[in-house]
Amino acid sequence: MGNIQINHLAVISAAISTFLLGGLWYSFLFAKTWQRASKITDEEIKNANMVKIFGLSFLFALVMAYNLAFFLGDASIGAAMGALYGLFTGLGWVAMGVFIIGMFERKSWTYLLIHGGYMSVSFTIMGLIIGAWK
Repeated sequence: MGNIQINHLAVISAAISTFLLGGLWYSFLFAKTWQRASKITDEEIKNANMVKIFGLSFLFALVMAYNLAFFLGDASIGAAMGALYGLFTGLGWVAMGVFIIGMFERKSWTYLLIHGGYMSVSFTIMGLIIGAWK
């Protein structure tokens, strides 16, 4: 497996980046479009257990970031290659997985593109952070 180098602060920062991006993505950029595509009402958003949602989401983001860090752990991988590998991961694995599940659940292309796009951009940013911060 070679000599894997993981910067834990970079991984935590990469996980946090998903929250920053998600805040932009699901509020300012695509809020109403996402709500319609997901069939989530304003009332459901107001009544959600945000501590649970954000807590578990951060845990899941840490798992994703650590997993990506193991793939990017070679010292020769820098920011550009980290971003590229992140994009390949987000688009090629995660977004395609979202698309497959969404097809069986009869979700709209809007739904698929919002979520697949978020994950692709999210992994690209995480890869950039992890690759740059060795």
